[in-house]
Order: sequence, then structure tokens, then C-alpha cells
Amino acid sequence: MDSGHYITRDLEGEVLALSGEYPIVLVTGTRQAGKTTLLRHLNGGERAEVTLDDLNERRLAREDPELFLQLHPAPVIIDEVQYAPELFPFLKILADRDPGAMGRVWLTGSQPFPLMRLAGESLAGRAGIAHLLPLSQHEVHGTGPVERLTLDVDALRERMARREPATLPAIYERIWRGSMPAVVSGRHSSPNRFYASYQQTYLERDVRALSGGVDLLDFDRFMQALAAQVGQLLNVDSLSRDVGQPRRKVEEWLSILERSDVVFRLQPYSNNALSRAVKAPKVYFNDTGLVAWLGRWSSAKTLQAGAMAGPVLENYVVSEVRKAVMNAGDPARLWFYRDRDGREIDILLERDGTLYPLEVKRTANPQRAMVRSFGALECSGLRVDPGAVICLKQELGALPGGTLYVPVWAI
Repeated sequence: MDSGHYITRDLEGEVLALSGEYPIVLVTGTRQAGKTTLLRHLNGGERAEVTLDDLNERRLAREDPELFLQLHPAPVIIDEVQYAPELFPFLKILADRDPGAMGRVWLTGSQPFPLMRLAGESLAGRAGIAHLLPLSQHEVHGTGPVERLTLDVDALRERMARREPATLPAIYERIWRGSMPAVVSGRHSSPNRFYASYQQTYLERDVRALSGGVDLLDFDRFMQALAAQVGQLLNVDSLSRDVGQPRRKVEEWLSILERSDVVFRLQPYSNNALSRAVKAPKVYFNDTGLVAWLGRWSSAKTLQAGAMAGPVLENYVVSEVRKAVMNAGDPARLWFYRDRDGREIDILLERDGTLYPLEVKRTANPQRAMVRSFGALECSGLRVDPGAVICLKQELGALPGGTLYVPVWAI
């Protein structure tokens, strides 16, 4: 893509809908996900903008929030609002002063979970919250409106008709380059330079803000160790040994990465009928480009041939399924399954009382044996769909028993 090209975001309609229903709209998400660009695009120059990256503006917002809002009257965009939580009580007053005026203040923030909690406490009923993830395959390589991901064959065919197909090297190019708008749009030509800068900015700003006493070199080593464990059950003790830090410190650092939307935990599925299911979650990164950079993979070709080729593909597919669910406003829940008998299912999509098992395989020749673990769900008490293998096959098809195989690029 050409440098500076705006990429249409799946969340545009949701932000506009919230702006018509709430006085305040808060767009959260990790750094560089495109929050400010999205709001500027939707704004069309109709409202002023102020960023709390500006230290003078930040100081005023923290020390005299009432004056700050007088100097920057609505309608306004306030960027990086996490730096001035003191604003929230005064935003509440602003919203209550004219409760019929919708969409007056648009906010962005790069620490999603603390901000959502703060907004819930101070702006309950007054703020609509949208969570912006890094770019999805649909946003970059698809056309048409965002639609719910289903395993209906006709819907999948329509989905594939609006997607750009990708061979194995092209998939790994997507994985290696990542899904940050600055890289995908071409504004930054070198993913390695971008992620080096991103890592430094993230460590200096967000990590220090969330844990002032952290040693940044130690935290960097922790992120590298975590990136090497994507697709595995989370083992805090193993991470503790790898980075030479106590368990409580590793848990604190993992929490920092979650709160700033760099990683997310995929929880294991279990119920009373599945007593042998494991309890430990898995951790994935929201952006595989950062995983590749932390692993020091210098190109898509070396990543494709390397030891992380399988796990990083799994991370990519899990994150894309999560984007597909969240961006479409789908109430489905995502899990994985693993039991003490060694049976494992990479993704479980639970929707309307039905479980849809999804297995991720780095193969263009899916086999029925690859979905043998799906049988573990028979005693779950819920309806179980035949499911799908998400793989490197280029066309849609079905295995004996009705399990579909779906190309990675179709998610």
C-alpha cells in the first residue's frame, strides 16, 4: 500500500453508532493500532484535537482539569487520555450538563483495561467504549462490510470471494510484517525498524507508567521469553526460571502486557462434564509482527522455515479469529480445549449453545486424524458442530464426517 493510505476499519460503524447514543466515546487499544487515525478520519475536521502526549497539556489536564476542558471545549478529540485520569470526574459533569448532546467528546487511550475500569466507575451510562485491535485480514485484504465468522458453507464461500488469497509464503509475509497500520500502510518500510522503535516506546512509556520500578532490560528479556512460548500452556514457573525473576514479578509483568493490550489470555474450556480438562490458559500476542521481532526473525522466509513456524501460525489464526469475533460485535466466546489425556483443540468458538471446534494446522493436506480430539467434546452437554481445520489448503472443502477445511486467508 502507498504511504499515508487510510485503511478502512471494521469498527467505524460501531464508533459512529456509539457517538449517536453516548455523550462520550472512548476508543481503547494498544499503541499504534490506529485509534487517533480512525477518529480523525471519522471527524472530518469538525472538532478540535488535543493530545496528552504534549507535556504542557498533560500537566494542565492533571492539575486543573476544569480549566483544561474550558480551553478545549466540545466537540473535541482528546488523545492518550490515560495520562490524565483526573479528567474523568469533570467529563461526567460535562455529560450531565447537557445529557441530550451525543458524541461531544471522543477519547483515545493506550491502556485499555485500566481505562475501561475507570470509565465504568466515573462515566457509567455516559460513555460508549470501542476496543480497536491491530488490523485484521478483512481490513487489509478484504472488501465489503465486516460479517460474523460462521462455518456455514455458503457464507464461507461468500467470505472467500471477498478476500485476497494467499499462498504459504504470502501468509508468512503477513505474519512477519504484522498488522500495525504504520507498517501495513507502507508508512514504515522496515518492520524491524518499526518494532524496535515500538518496543522502546512501549517500554519507556507504558511499562514505566504501570510499574515504575521495572528494569527495562529485564522486562525486554521477559517479552522475548513469552514470545517463545506462544501456543503453549502458560507456565509461570518456567518463565520465572527463563528470566531469573521471582514468580510474583513475572505475574506482574504479564498483567502489564495484558492491561496495555499487547497480549491476551485464551482460557481453557471446561464444565462439570469435562472434569479432566486442564485449567491453565494460553497466552497470545495481538500482533504477530512483534512476536517475529522479539524472536529476531530477520525475514518472512527464515520465520517460515524456523522452529517457530507452527506456533506463530497458530498465534496468527487465533488472533484473526478473535478480531473477526470482536470487530463484528459477535457475542460468541473463544476458548481452547486440552485435557489430561493429551487431547487438544486449538480454538473453541461457543455461540448460541453450540461449540464449534477449530484446529490450526500448518499443512495443505488436512486429514481426518487431525480432528480426532473433537470427540472429547461429546460429553460436554452442548451441541457440537463438526468444526473445521484452518490450514494452508487454498480451497474450501470437507473431510469425512463433515469437518470443513478452510484456508488461513479466509478467516
